[in-house]
Amino acid sequence: HDIIREGEEIKEMIGYMSQKFSLYDELTTNENLTFSGKLYGLNGRALTQRREELIALTHLDPYVNRRAALLSGGWRQRLAMACSLMHKPTVLFLDEPTAGIDPVARRELWDLLFKFAGEGMTLFVTTHYMDEAERCDHVGYIYMSKLIVWGEPDELKQMPEVNPPGTRRLDVTCDHITMALQAVRQLKGLRSATVFGQSMHLLVDESVKREQIDEKLHGVGISHAEIHEIGPSLEDVFVTLSEKHAGAQKKA
Repeated sequence: HDIIREGEEIKEMIGYMSQKFSLYDELTTNENLTFSGKLYGLNGRALTQRREELIALTHLDPYVNRRAALLSGGWRQRLAMACSLMHKPTVLFLDEPTAGIDPVARRELWDLLFKFAGEGMTLFVTTHYMDEAERCDHVGYIYMSKLIVWGEPDELKQMPEVNPPGTRRLDVTCDHITMALQAVRQLKGLRSATVFGQSMHLLVDESVKREQIDEKLHGVGISHAEIHEIGPSLEDVFVTLSEKHAGAQKKA
């Protein structure tokens, strides 16, 4: 479809769920769904049937008569999604759909997205959460409004920029992780070090030996650490590419 000449046809194909809740706070769940359906030309039996389908799908039944302003963040997101689906789009754009909602609501929302994808819908999701990006079958990184890379997650993790020759990535699990981080940052051959929960992820030269890491940890009173090799994460990809392009811009 040509986006200039065929705007109306495209509108019928796509749904959009904005990051900021953009429905009507003074309307109930039911009224918001009805209004969204009518915007796309649904009326009568077709409107009622589609509204009931989406209420059942998103489990909004207990809140159909509650004003949108009184819904929690997770239920507002469900309502916004339901409204974006009233006209049965084949492509759905979601702008940071899980921002500001709790982990349970987040997982339930993604379960719905997987259901839609399984039924043939194409989903475009913007997110700053790299664990969410891991759920997608293709990922694109945008830096300063430009798409700098695009591909499957496993392909991006194998990029040379993310895996510099002569280096390896290590997971180091130990007690007092913040003290440990300060200690290993004095390690010769360290490229980067970041905390992940009770672990540190290190990028080090291949010449770095376990004994050298243990020595640094012993120096701050940490007697035992579990160390094993790991592959890069999408967060590593994101940080590496962002730093690379930021550096290139400064040179320019």
